[in-house]
Amino acid sequence: MNAAHIKRRGHRIQRAARVRRAADWLRQALRDLDHAEKSLEMGDYEWACFAAQQAAEKAVKALYQALGIEVWGHAVSRLLASLPAEHKPPSELIEAAKELDRHYLSTRYPNLHPEGAPMDYYSRVDAERAISHAKKIVEFCRNKIV
Repeated sequence: MNAAHIKRRGHRIQRAARVRRAADWLRQALRDLDHAEKSLEMGDYEWACFAAQQAAEKAVKALYQALGIEVWGHAVSRLLASLPAEHKPPSELIEAAKELDRHYLSTRYPNLHPEGAPMDYYSRVDAERAISHAKKIVEFCRNKIV
């Protein structure tokens, strides 16, 4: 798989340890989501979008931790699509994740734009939309973990 490397390790890690690590990932996802909202309030729209992407990514990785599956990658859409069948999200969530995936690099690097800096390319609407998508993904993952 290109965007996500997955390795099952369920039998090697006890359930209690998996749940603790999942909680760590989920706590950080929630903190990233809080940072996204604060960045929105400050007008740092590119950072709000990036933090929203990070929140979604970490929430999905929390779910993988809870399932005892080791995973690598940053493409939230691929990570969601690669979940075991009984944990697959609805297609609209994968579409929302695809939008968040676009914020992983372009929010931070000027060379990914024809001119200007990332802050020149992001608006309040972009940030609000990214945060909304991230909240849905975080909630989906939290409900699967609990």
